[in-house]
Amino acid sequence: MAVQREASAASVVPFPSKNTNTDDVGNGIMALMQEAAESAKRDCERAMDLAHKLTMQLRASEERAAEFEGEANYFRDRAANAEKWLAIIHKGVEQTFFQKNNAKNGHG
Repeated sequence: MAVQREASAASVVPFPSKNTNTDDVGNGIMALMQEAAESAKRDCERAMDLAHKLTMQLRASEERAAEFEGEANYFRDRAANAEKWLAIIHKGVEQTFFQKNNAKNGHG
């Protein structure tokens, strides 16, 4: 994700004329390089801050996901236990009511 900016007039160094002192041009170039370095440093700090925030959000999301997974396992176990009890109750109802009816009707 590159951010491009239009070159401002201050960032363009004109070619020195014969009357221009080369020290002034060199100092101007160094000043522009320093400005670019400071801008890059600010951009890097913003990127690091954003990366830190995103890392913290990711960590929090992973923790929530682990909690939800634990809850899902808990309810899955409860559902399995309830199914076992329903099977036991179903078998008890069949044995208690239907086998007695079959015995009374002579089917037993």
